[in-house]
Amino acid sequence: MLNEQFVRNRITELRLKKNISEYQMSLDLGKNKSYIQGISSGRSMPSMKQFFEICDYLELTPIEFFNTEKKEQTLYREAAAILNELSLEDLEAVFPILLRLRAKTDIKKQAEP
Repeated sequence: MLNEQFVRNRITELRLKKNISEYQMSLDLGKNKSYIQGISSGRSMPSMKQFFEICDYLELTPIEFFNTEKKEQTLYREAAAILNELSLEDLEAVFPILLRLRAKTDIKKQAEP
């Protein structure tokens, strides 16, 4: 199945970016030494619980796992965390700025050929 292939490939891609072996990642997750190799080869797929554990291990949210765009995901995550910590009053103050910035982005997109 295409979605399973995506998950296998994405885990491999993200693991390699962190320079972690299949063996080490398996052990770090508390699994047997061939756990990640089994996923990568297509012999098995992680359960939802295991998928969330893999995301945590790779320091990604599930949304970031499936978002393959080349945007700076860490910056987005940090910005979202800051917004979550704001009081309602401060969030209401920041919101118009976000709307203005989005409007500028929308205008730029419309101007592109």
